[in-house]
Amino acid sequence: MVQDIALIVGGGPGISSSCARLFVKEGMRVAVAARSPEKPVLQKLEETHGIRRYACDASDPAAVGLLFKNVVRDLGPPTLVVHNIDGRVPGIFGKGITEADPGMAFDTMKNAAFSAFLVGQQAARLMRENEANANGAKGTIIYTNASAALKGFPMSGAFAMACHAKSGLAQSMARELMPQGIHVANVPIDAAIGWRQEDGTRAHRRAGTTVDDNMADPDHIAETYLQLHRQHRSTWAFEIALRPWVEKW
Repeated sequence: MVQDIALIVGGGPGISSSCARLFVKEGMRVAVAARSPEKPVLQKLEETHGIRRYACDASDPAAVGLLFKNVVRDLGPPTLVVHNIDGRVPGIFGKGITEADPGMAFDTMKNAAFSAFLVGQQAARLMRENEANANGAKGTIIYTNASAALKGFPMSGAFAMACHAKSGLAQSMARELMPQGIHVANVPIDAAIGWRQEDGTRAHRRAGTTVDDNMADPDHIAETYLQLHRQHRSTWAFEIALRPWVEKW
């Protein structure tokens, strides 16, 4: 059985860390790429779980190309790629359409949707050459998205634009690549994500502390991603929206 190699693009204490821990536990070799790979949370993952850390600005075509080249060199061709980049530029969220800075809007699109294109392009090029597993699959590409991919909220035009663009990209890729044995999935998270703090609580920097599972648990999001990767090709899911049981939608 060929060992799965996972690349997570976008590294932080939430979904990326939860995915890295779970994927390693399930026997995968795991790489995490971030603009700042020296983050303490990523250094700890390297020490405790043996992940490989890489520096990458995922909105830069040359940087993304080099990232995949280095991962192939160090670990082998990836069979699972997770694009986990929000992309919002600080200061753009909560701005009305007449107040939003055009440069910030462009950077949000570049960080979120364009980086998704670059990562998906490199992943597809490699996965097409992978040997199919027992399920006939050559690889899985998963895009973390947001509720803005499903509905454009007021005061959030730039982010909604970027999230819709990512959804359109994923849909096009799925229609093109699934018949080639590459599973593409878009996962809008309709929630604040409360990750585990040092004191054992789950919290979000803007939404406060989790009470009665009112925020998404990144450990369980990671389980969904793993299940997507392992789905039988007769029932591949393209889009799964995740939200807490109390979320209003």
